[in-house]
Amino acid sequence: MSRHVLITGAGSGIGRQTALAFAQQGAALSLIDLRADATAKVAHEAQALGAAAAHVHGLDLRDADAPAAMVRQAWATAPVDVLVNAAGVYPATPFLDLDASIWDAVQNLNVRAPLLSTVTLAQLASAAGRRPVVVNISSGAALRARPGAAPYATSKAALEMATRASALELGPLGIRVNAVAPGFVTVDSEANPVTEEYAAAVSANPLGRRGRPDDIANAVLWLCSDAAEWITGEVLRVDGGASTGAMNLPLHWAPVTKKEAHA
Repeated sequence: MSRHVLITGAGSGIGRQTALAFAQQGAALSLIDLRADATAKVAHEAQALGAAAAHVHGLDLRDADAPAAMVRQAWATAPVDVLVNAAGVYPATPFLDLDASIWDAVQNLNVRAPLLSTVTLAQLASAAGRRPVVVNISSGAALRARPGAAPYATSKAALEMATRASALELGPLGIRVNAVAPGFVTVDSEANPVTEEYAAAVSANPLGRRGRPDDIANAVLWLCSDAAEWITGEVLRVDGGASTGAMNLPLHWAPVTKKEAHA
């Protein structure tokens, strides 16, 4: 029997690629995004790749009641086996220009929506005796602040703690909750555009190339597989090694020659 996979932010980028990856496994999909036309196109692509079904739902997850409604609507179709919280925004806002509305818009989508979606899924799954898997999409910004990204970086740090807290409390129910934290991934998002200057500044990593959506989708699939059945509360950093340290700093003292080292 095919798994039922609920994916937010499915209209483009990481969400889209994750949907297509699950489609190739024959999953039934519930695809959530504000952009109905884009998401309908993804649903068509998914069915062409072998998805058992692909349902499209247009919801604004910034609304307080939307996350629970989304999960209940999807569950009414079939019990949800996998929830991937990929929807998110990262507006560039200078710190001195922040206000409550900007802050709340980012936190409500990036943190509150995944948390409340997980709560509702856990309630339904517990009552039905099922053990779904949840994967949240975090970011390298959770560990590294950036100019203009105070709300975003804070939201992703909070999402990682929400992932751990969810895993701690839901583990006894057999529900696993993990996160994937991408490095810079080229997604060409209309909702979250970035300049080439910004991309060049944040994309350096030891493996020497920018990430692709399929890099992240593959990690999500693995965390949702039986191969990862004893993993919960973890944040898997898929970033080409960018989080290992600073790539482009000069040596902080003059290099020591072999002769000097043995003197």
